[in-house]
Amino acid sequence: MKYPNQDDFTKKRLTGSYVSSVVSIALVLFTMGLFGVIILNVNKLSELIKENIGFEVMMNENAREAGILQLQKMLDAHPQVKSTYYISREEATQRLAQDLGEDFIQWLGKDENPLLPSIEVKFRAAWANSDSLARMEHQLMQNPDVKEVYYQKSLIDNINRNIRRISIILLVIVTLLVLISMALINNTIRLSVYAKRFLIRSMQLVGATESFIKRPFVLTGILQGIIGAFLALILLSVLMFFAMNAIPELVQLQDLRVLGMLSVLIVLVGATLTGISTHFALRKYLRTRTDNLFI
Repeated sequence: MKYPNQDDFTKKRLTGSYVSSVVSIALVLFTMGLFGVIILNVNKLSELIKENIGFEVMMNENAREAGILQLQKMLDAHPQVKSTYYISREEATQRLAQDLGEDFIQWLGKDENPLLPSIEVKFRAAWANSDSLARMEHQLMQNPDVKEVYYQKSLIDNINRNIRRISIILLVIVTLLVLISMALINNTIRLSVYAKRFLIRSMQLVGATESFIKRPFVLTGILQGIIGAFLALILLSVLMFFAMNAIPELVQLQDLRVLGMLSVLIVLVGATLTGISTHFALRKYLRTRTDNLFI
């Protein structure tokens, strides 16, 4: 009858501890990365919403097209403006006819077209607020060709207010998540070191110094964090792949440079937290009496 070797049993136990630590770290980092992606997408979405905020500059009936185009060129050169679009009287007529489903001009006559030419102005996200729009409105109204500047002031205020609220809520959630993640990773590493406490004591008994004992354990902890981070990134990539297939609009929200920075941050967080947690967990067991190792 063959009895199991004690060394094999110990190796299996340590291997199981290592694998469970890596999986636990990966799941924690995956959760952190998922919230990071959500925050980035919410931020990008808020920018897209803000950049669709703008106003319509209604021109006077006797405004010449050359003057309108000159005003459009001036707006394009303004640092606050992202884009402009000139809508001639004819195009405005076509748009309204499509919305109504019939050509209303035939009832009024071509010479009685009540629609005016206009310029649609979209602002950059940083300038899409009531104060900036009000200043721009004041400047435009100084132009004799401009009849009216139309935009929904209450809608702009509501959008910015709701974006601020969402940002604060997400900031609180992420802060709590980071603290919880640090605690979970720390406990995972402590359990991993706890499983090796007798090995640590054996190394002490043969005369190994604290720095000599710590070095391989800390390096192994850092390696666990890096492997866990890469597993988390793989899971995150798979999730994003299926999400973008299900919702194609998410593709335009992605910024590869920012996602790359987030990936590097996850790896650094994983390596740093595991390294620091391993260091402090080892310090505890290096200074623990032999009798307390069995507790």
